[in-house]
Amino acid sequence: MKTPMIVGWGHTPFGKQDNVDIEALIAESAEAAMASAGIEPEAIDGIFVGTFNGGFVQQDFAGAMVGVAIPALRHVPAVRLENACATGSAAIWTALDAVAAGRMKNVLVIGYEKMNTLPNAQIGEILLKCSYVKEEAGIPGGFAGVFGEIAQAYFDQFGDQSDALAMIASKNHRNGVDNPFAHLRRDLGFEFCRQVSDKNPVVAGPLKRSDCSLVSDGAAAMVISTERSSEAKVPAVQWLARAHVNEWLPLSRRDPTRFEGAAMAWQKGLSESGLGLDDLSFVETHDCFTIAELLEYEAMGLAAHGKGAQIALDGVTAADGRLPVNRSGGLKSKGHPIGATGVSMHVMAAMQLTGLAGDMQLPNAHTGAVFNMGGASVANYLSLMRAV
Repeated sequence: MKTPMIVGWGHTPFGKQDNVDIEALIAESAEAAMASAGIEPEAIDGIFVGTFNGGFVQQDFAGAMVGVAIPALRHVPAVRLENACATGSAAIWTALDAVAAGRMKNVLVIGYEKMNTLPNAQIGEILLKCSYVKEEAGIPGGFAGVFGEIAQAYFDQFGDQSDALAMIASKNHRNGVDNPFAHLRRDLGFEFCRQVSDKNPVVAGPLKRSDCSLVSDGAAAMVISTERSSEAKVPAVQWLARAHVNEWLPLSRRDPTRFEGAAMAWQKGLSESGLGLDDLSFVETHDCFTIAELLEYEAMGLAAHGKGAQIALDGVTAADGRLPVNRSGGLKSKGHPIGATGVSMHVMAAMQLTGLAGDMQLPNAHTGAVFNMGGASVANYLSLMRAV
């Protein structure tokens, strides 16, 4: 059986894009992906679109929108996937399964979201649909409130971790300066991220604005195939292993200080690949809030439960650390257009692994991991990847 690979990719800038509609986001990312793969639209056998929507835009039926954006693709089978903040990875997984089954050869995956269409309060209400509405819909502060409660539970058990969260935020903003696609390319510094101020107010629980990812518009796309075209502009990237593990949706049924589903995904992926953390050159992980990245250090096995702060404070995950995490700036700096995020994370990894990451490039980046999650570590996706 031939192995599916990423053979091309495209990425729009992330940010507040009032004058760009979803057709333009789709077209820009998808056309760039096909061009880098060296193939024409006629070679695409299937299209897998990831978008959460939930009310950000009136237009739904996202699969059909690709044919509107790129008329040459109007007859290609297309379907939309949704899995909260892991929507992009859900689209990738479905595309991989279609190719691995031999049903399709060249597939196009597109993740997009246009979020800046409503007032912040309404955006928060839409995002809360990714929580267990029956119990959590009334949490103040939207999804930030959910992670604020997680952070508070962690602080109550292990002490104030504000220094570590500020270190994570400042690391990711410093990394984001080097990412031409990032929403906020500004090195905010540790002191700004650590202190409450008019420009950095408390949002929910112990989380400040600098602890929260940005509300962004944008798209990312990739071509997955079993063969690399002779006209390809980029090297191919393959999966060494991939895992998807789900967890309870209601926080009331879980220990909020542990991402157990994430830990299971990491254990499964590392076991399947035969790799250990020391074999990885970098990780792109889902830092929708800084407390999430801290808990993900523990889930991946970098630190024991309750000890994740030391990883951040010791610089283990800095760009020049033992295991760089979110060299792209992560969701914190790059932005978090829900449906685009999982695809974007895989594109960032592919760029690193092929030496095409520009100012973000890490030396000798040979093996990487992507961890993308939906909700509060409910849908957990892990990719372990290497250039072919």
